[in-house]
Amino acid sequence: RYGHRGRTDVVLMGITEVIGLVALGLFAGSLAATLGVGGGIIYVPVLVSVFGYTQFEAQGTSLAVILATSIVGTFLHARAGRVVWKVAFVTGGVGILFALVGARIALSMDEEVLRKVFAAVMAVLAIRMAHKAWKLRQESLAVDGSGDPTG
Repeated sequence: RYGHRGRTDVVLMGITEVIGLVALGLFAGSLAATLGVGGGIIYVPVLVSVFGYTQFEAQGTSLAVILATSIVGTFLHARAGRVVWKVAFVTGGVGILFALVGARIALSMDEEVLRKVFAAVMAVLAIRMAHKAWKLRQESLAVDGSGDPTG
């Protein structure tokens, strides 16, 4: 099948869409490389909600984009000596195997169900990250005695 508007050629995109996609790439790529987060947490929701791609197209596109940003980020971090290659190869190898399984599962799902599963995972991650940040703040306030930990 073709892209969300019946075509996939960048040349046929409107200038507004190209500018928006460039901005998305700048933001998500910077965030992914800086914080070590998967760009998919940015790409997928934006491609679906702002650009109107289907959940399947957004997830597939996100994976393709993340490949490129991962290569660049890995190269730069490796040059700085910040890659533990044994861990990368073991988890990457297992990740490849389960990416095949996960892709097959995703493609067999109804798109609405897939969207809801994605949203639930994002919500759980957001809650978990907020909880960890709150705990770190509480610990920091307790250590330095900088006031009331509730406010």
